[in-house]
Amino acid sequence: MGTNEDHADDRAAALLVREAMDRATAELPALADLVGPARTQGLRRKARVRAAIGGAVLAVAGLGVAGALVLPGDGDRGPSGSTGVVDVAAAPTTSGPPPPVHIEPTPGQSSMADLPPAERARQENFQNRAVGVLQELLPPAVGTVQRIDLSVRQYQGTKDGKTFRIIFSVRPFEPGSTSQPCMNVRGMVCTKATLPGGIEGKAATSPVNNGNVTESRLWFRYGSSDVSLSVNPHDESNTSAPVTSEQLLELAKTPAFLDLVKTADSDPLEKMQRTIVGG
Repeated sequence: MGTNEDHADDRAAALLVREAMDRATAELPALADLVGPARTQGLRRKARVRAAIGGAVLAVAGLGVAGALVLPGDGDRGPSGSTGVVDVAAAPTTSGPPPPVHIEPTPGQSSMADLPPAERARQENFQNRAVGVLQELLPPAVGTVQRIDLSVRQYQGTKDGKTFRIIFSVRPFEPGSTSQPCMNVRGMVCTKATLPGGIEGKAATSPVNNGNVTESRLWFRYGSSDVSLSVNPHDESNTSAPVTSEQLLELAKTPAFLDLVKTADSDPLEKMQRTIVGG
């Protein structure tokens, strides 16, 4: 037989359950417009909600009667300070860059695989950064950008089965040398623009191969380096590079691209281009 205190606790728990169910079901949609099977479904739904809430509240009430109810606070945290709740929003959702494209070097040609491990890792890290920037800034028609493991300056974009070779180079120039990217070549259309810092940028669209396709190229000098970015056509399908010279100049004005250039200029990844007199 239970004591008077036990009966009082049971009545308090039952009252708590009823109040909780009344509050929860009061917010359910009214059943006045339901008829036939729809009314039955609504009544069953209301009963399920009452039963679920009733079970949960009874469990809490039981803990309260037993004196074991633990309120949220510092005492609810695990050994690492976690509350035990998985924060799905905090889980990383971004994936890494796409895998590199492997090209076997020709006899006598070196590749990134020949580099010392530390230098290879440095160049691969730069390439991965460049892939992210180029993917963001080049037109969608270029497709998915990947790095090529043959050299740090080689990349490609692929879309609809077409591959467009991309060359992104930041190379120290020889003191006293000059750069004349916009030459008097038939069919070449050269455009100029002032980049941040007063740097003069030049870009051109010019015919290549048999003249039936074009490539697009960007040039400028930054610090002690010659910077160039070119997108080549897809030869097999006679598809020109899907980027204009104006788009390349706009790309060159962005902080993300200039940060890449600044990194490669301060810690070169390529060897200086030497001018061979009479060569």
